[in-house]
Amino acid sequence: MTRISTLLLASAALLVAGCGGDDDVNSGSGSGYGGGTAAQSGEADSEKATSEEQAPGTTIKVGTSQYGQVLFGPKDGAIYYFDKEQGSSGECYAACAEAWPPVLTEGKPQAGPSVKQSLLGTSKRDDGTTQVTYGGHPLYYYVDDPPGEVLCHNVVEFGGLWLAVDPSGDPVS
Repeated sequence: MTRISTLLLASAALLVAGCGGDDDVNSGSGSGYGGGTAAQSGEADSEKATSEEQAPGTTIKVGTSQYGQVLFGPKDGAIYYFDKEQGSSGECYAACAEAWPPVLTEGKPQAGPSVKQSLLGTSKRDDGTTQVTYGGHPLYYYVDDPPGEVLCHNVVEFGGLWLAVDPSGDPVS
């Protein structure tokens, strides 16, 4: 009985947490998310660049949600765009990136059906990892979204609005 009570309490805590978090945390540059390390020599950088160009990267696909057709990652995680970011470089680091992990790739991002390859791109993060962009905007997941579900669309957090992305690269309205 104690184990069931503990599980119910933990589930209730997760539901209360929802999409929100501590909005007081600065989302500026920090330790970053992903744990990648920078190469130590120019030769290693060159080898890494060559392997990234040849290796297939993260596949972005389209799925159906309560908001219509939206982008999803390879494990069916809903993809979001952070309206605070005006360019292709991500500004979500530290606590922000823990709640909203960047969509990362180790090669050229791949377009699934109904995704425009011409809109896919990448940008380097401060920690040396490569973040997927779509239509020039960095892409993110929400850490607690279950696969195939869009639960955190139109959420204000970390100084901006988080929005699901449609196949044309626009935020869902």
